[in-house]
Amino acid sequence: MVFELIKKRRSVFPAQYTKQPIHKSEIEKILESANWAPTHKKTEPWRFKVFLQNSKEELGQFLAKKYKETETNPKAFKVKKLLSNPGRSAAVIAICMQRDPKESLPEWEEIAATSMAVQNMWLCCTEMGIGCYWSSPGLIKYMGEFIELADGEQCLGFLYMGRYEEEISVVERKPIQDKVVWFN
Repeated sequence: MVFELIKKRRSVFPAQYTKQPIHKSEIEKILESANWAPTHKKTEPWRFKVFLQNSKEELGQFLAKKYKETETNPKAFKVKKLLSNPGRSAAVIAICMQRDPKESLPEWEEIAATSMAVQNMWLCCTEMGIGCYWSSPGLIKYMGEFIELADGEQCLGFLYMGRYEEEISVVERKPIQDKVVWFN
């Protein structure tokens, strides 16, 4: 049931990933799930750049280098994390949003549609037993220096993906009643 799948969805971090690969056909299925997200005026703003094998390490090197260049006091643990997270992952997907050239709707709606596409991917990963984590470091604003982005396209973050073996605990949520106001 979809409700149970939604409740089971969790962030699974690169440090928790095993070395097991994710097959290209599985990544294609996950990406196809994104393509069915709601999209106002059918702009379908989601775009993805998939990093596998050597390109993951190149991504990590770029992020670590850019962090050291742009921070006045770079932290060694953060450099190490930026370098290692892509390599620990079976795949890293850059989550991008392509702005409608006509700007026929507000930018936030296209960001929301892209976010819903990522939620579809996350739920698909959960169903397939693949862990993932959406990271949005400030460094994403420099991604145009590393990969080609079309005019009006921007990177919103990275979806790190990998297989995992450990049990992921269920998180408690505050009651929905505390977050809803009813009007009659």
